[in-house]
Amino acid sequence: MFTALADLLVLDLAGLSRGTPLGETLHFLVMDLAKIFTLLVVIIYAMGLLRALLSVERVRDYVRDKPTWLARTLAILLGAVTPFCSCSSVPLFIGFVEAGIPLGVTFSFLIASPMINEVAVAILVGILGWKLAALYVAAGLSVAYVGGAVMERFKPERWVEEYVWKIRMGEMQLPSPDTSLRGRHQFAMGEVREIVGRIWKWVVAGVAVGALFHGYVPEQWVSDHLSGGEWWSVPSAVLLGIPLYSNATGVIPVAEAMLAKGVAIGTTLALMMSIAALSLPEMLILRKVIRWPALALYAGVLAVAFTLVGWGFNLLT
Repeated sequence: MFTALADLLVLDLAGLSRGTPLGETLHFLVMDLAKIFTLLVVIIYAMGLLRALLSVERVRDYVRDKPTWLARTLAILLGAVTPFCSCSSVPLFIGFVEAGIPLGVTFSFLIASPMINEVAVAILVGILGWKLAALYVAAGLSVAYVGGAVMERFKPERWVEEYVWKIRMGEMQLPSPDTSLRGRHQFAMGEVREIVGRIWKWVVAGVAVGALFHGYVPEQWVSDHLSGGEWWSVPSAVLLGIPLYSNATGVIPVAEAMLAKGVAIGTTLALMMSIAALSLPEMLILRKVIRWPALALYAGVLAVAFTLVGWGFNLLT
């Protein structure tokens, strides 16, 4: 469907050819914009319906009595089976923090949720094979566990916004949600409008970068500079991913374009993880509940972890 739309607009109406850099760029841009925005609307709407039904207090009560290692493992597994992008998992993160779930455990959920989901894993298996897909999942789970544990060491609760403590202490009451079918639908539509309205510019920018790379970057240049997995290429990919935005599924076509050009696998996966879990829009939404020192710590921990994972993949391959 998305390919047919791109063919209609770029090849038939604009009269461009797939063999030219401009034609390849615009075809990639139209196809991926349609695909990613469709995914975003559907996933965020589904997430909104889930949030309207999910009682974070029940999750809190279930996690609260568990040992830290088990609570963190449960949070990671919850993140891995929820197909949320980083910005759509942040509202759940905020709800967990407001409900009193330990911040270190909650950060593990926030890391795992955008990086790993069954749709992205299935596509990765098709592109990279099951062995590398399994390594990526293992790396994502490890980063989520270790990252949350490191965050916990720094006692990030001291950087939580004051209103969160008022909610925890019962000094501030949140409005009771409307759990009727109409109420859940209205809540989900509100989530779609707010989140898509906040991030659409970043989505367009991210897809545009992938489209330009796909259409204009010569394979010989990639082979000369990035295919060997030079040490500096991985941290550069992590830094490049920060201002961009997509979910793990949406960024895979960009990764596929990079791999087709010969970019090293570790460098490509480091960019994928950075875009999925360390995007600037995510940071702006997180600022609603935690202060800048916690955000800086979170970004630093993930940047180091993604760099180490990228270097490891380049060594393995």
